[in-house]
Amino acid sequence: MQWVIGVFGALFVAGAAYFKGSLSLSGMFAAVLMGTVYFGAGNAFWFGILLLFFISSSLLSKLRAEHKEELERSYAKTGRRDAGQVFANGGLGMLFVLLNAVYPLPAWELLFVGVMATVTADTWATECGTLSRKPPRSILNGKRLPTGASGGVSLPGTLAAAAGGLLIGIASWILQQLPRMTGESLAVLAAAGLLGGLVGAFADSLLGATVQKMNRCTVCGREVESEVHCGLPTAHARGWRWMSNDAVNALSSIAGGAVALLIGGLI
Repeated sequence: MQWVIGVFGALFVAGAAYFKGSLSLSGMFAAVLMGTVYFGAGNAFWFGILLLFFISSSLLSKLRAEHKEELERSYAKTGRRDAGQVFANGGLGMLFVLLNAVYPLPAWELLFVGVMATVTADTWATECGTLSRKPPRSILNGKRLPTGASGGVSLPGTLAAAAGGLLIGIASWILQQLPRMTGESLAVLAAAGLLGGLVGAFADSLLGATVQKMNRCTVCGREVESEVHCGLPTAHARGWRWMSNDAVNALSSIAGGAVALLIGGLI
C-alpha cells in the first residue's frame, strides 16, 4: 500500500508541476519515479524533504520570472526541469533512500540531509542572487561578474543559500517526529543542513568557476553554459567538456552530504 500511495502522490505533484511549467515531460516521468521510490522505500521523512525542496524551488523560480528570462538563455538548462536535472538534484538522495531500506543506518539520513540541503541552498542562491541589484563577484578572485555568471557569489545569494540549507535541516527534524523515527537532535540536523548546504553551494560555485564546461557566444562574445546563444551554436571556451551543470550539481551534493555526515559525528 505504501508504494501505491507513493505512485499516486508523486503523480499528483509531478503532474501539477508539468502543467504549471516547472517540469518538462521527461522531468515529470523522472519525478514520478523518484517520488514513488522516496515514499515507497522510505516514508514521510524522505518524501517530505524532497517535496519541500521541489515546491520551494519551483516557487522561487517564478519570482520575477520576467527578469530572469534573459538570463535563462545563457544557461544549459532553464527553469523547466528535465529528467537530467531531476536526477541530478534528487538522484543521490534516492540512492540513500534505497540503501537505508536495505541496510538502515543513521549515516544515510545525515548524508541525505546534506545532499538535499545542498541542492536547496544552491537553487535558492541562484534564484535570489540573480535578483540582486549589485553584480556578483568571482569566488576565485573577487572580481565583478555579469549577473548569472557561473562561479559568481553575492550576499543575497549566500543568505538565501543559508536559509535554504537551514530550512532543510529543521524540516528534517520535524519530519522525523511524524513516523517516530529515532534520529539526530534538532541542533545536529540544523547544523548539518546549514553548513552542508553552504559548503555544497560554494563547491558548486567553485566548480563552476574552474572546471565546468563553458561556451562562448560567437555573436555577442558572452560566456554561457548553453550550446546555442543569439541563434547560433556556441564555441567551447573553458572547462572540462564532460563537466556539465548536472555533473557539477552532483559533485557539490556529495560535498554537502560529506559535511553533514562529519557534523553528525562531531556534535
